[in-house]
Amino acid sequence: MRPVRPLRSVRPLQSPHSSRPSLSPLSSLSSLSFLRALSPAAQRTLGTGLVVFSLAATLLALLIPVYLFGGAGTAAAGARTAWTDDGEGTRQTPSGPLTALDRDFVRRVRLAGLWEKPAGKLALERGTTDAVRMAGEHLVDGHTELDQRSADTAGTLGVSLPERPSAEQQGWLGQLQASRGAAFDRVFANLVRAAHGKVFGLVALVRDRTANALVRSLATRANTVVLDHITVLENTGLVDFPHSGDNEKK
Repeated sequence: MRPVRPLRSVRPLQSPHSSRPSLSPLSSLSSLSFLRALSPAAQRTLGTGLVVFSLAATLLALLIPVYLFGGAGTAAAGARTAWTDDGEGTRQTPSGPLTALDRDFVRRVRLAGLWEKPAGKLALERGTTDAVRMAGEHLVDGHTELDQRSADTAGTLGVSLPERPSAEQQGWLGQLQASRGAAFDRVFANLVRAAHGKVFGLVALVRDRTANALVRSLATRANTVVLDHITVLENTGLVDFPHSGDNEKK
């Protein structure tokens, strides 16, 4: 009999794709071991670098939205508070400096009454609901008061006032005069509510910026009256939202 040769140890099969290079001692260390292996000076340098990187990333995250969208709010606010510069600059008065914005506001208060008082009277005559007629009554009363206040303010400050509604306002009155019944109610509520919504931003702008005591007093009262008119118009239940936003002038 032939002697039996001892069996050779069998190595496990390995795929050529599963073989990996041996790891160096440094790469096999855990993060904590790696940090401990560094010198104190190196640890401080690495820590400082991480802190600086984190602060830079945070600052970048804050600045990107401001850069991309920061001008949007200003543009939107400007669109809702359009006003006309008469080119006369700022004049000094006993009640404080009078700017072009101040003068334009006093004139717009007058313009509002030139078409909204007739609109209110039409609502009292043609309104088919108590809510519409009540809104008309508030318009007449509110703009009668503001007309007098704007005339007094303009007289004291030497501001010229318009005597007729603008062409756009005359067009709105024409729409109201051509309407009857329920159609009148809806046209009235939406036309006048849209106009008040636009002037509301101008009132707030003037109230915030003016340094003239008389103009500030007029703006303060106008704010109350305009908000009251907005409320009673919405209480008719006929206002369609949202508004198109194309009525910048009153």
